[in-house]
Amino acid sequence: MNDQVSSDVFRHAMTCFASGITAVTTYEDRVPSGLIATSVCSLSADPATILVCVNKTASAHDVILRTRRFAVNLLSAEQLAVAKRFTSLRGPERFDPVHWQAGELDVPTLTGAVVVFECQLAKVHDGFTHSIIVGQITRATVNDEGAADCLLWHHRDFARTVQQAA
Repeated sequence: MNDQVSSDVFRHAMTCFASGITAVTTYEDRVPSGLIATSVCSLSADPATILVCVNKTASAHDVILRTRRFAVNLLSAEQLAVAKRFTSLRGPERFDPVHWQAGELDVPTLTGAVVVFECQLAKVHDGFTHSIIVGQITRATVNDEGAADCLLWHHRDFARTVQQAA
């Protein structure tokens, strides 16, 4: 009897979960580094902490561990081009300087993002192919105008939020 679900079945099942698309970003020696992540969630309100799951093979993985600071930028539905830029380009080319600025922790923050969390790395846990990174949030910026319309990943494609009538 096999007690494990195959990775193909798992990946297919996970497409049923709608997830917000985030750009997880940092600087090292003034060079921006980042990745797109959908495995992001709150951990605790006191202290304010967040979990980010990052593939160990991602180019920004080791940079985040070395710099010990990062931003989690929740993309708005209007920032689809940012997500596509991150998935099609590599390294600093992912960062169009028009849309990015240095935050208080000296991490790249995305102008117009729905939410930006600036974090200090608090802990790292092994998650097999991924590292589970715990960030202590030092600054949270909420764009109330864009808060209801974030970019989502659902069924292996981009989607957007829709408000339901009560």
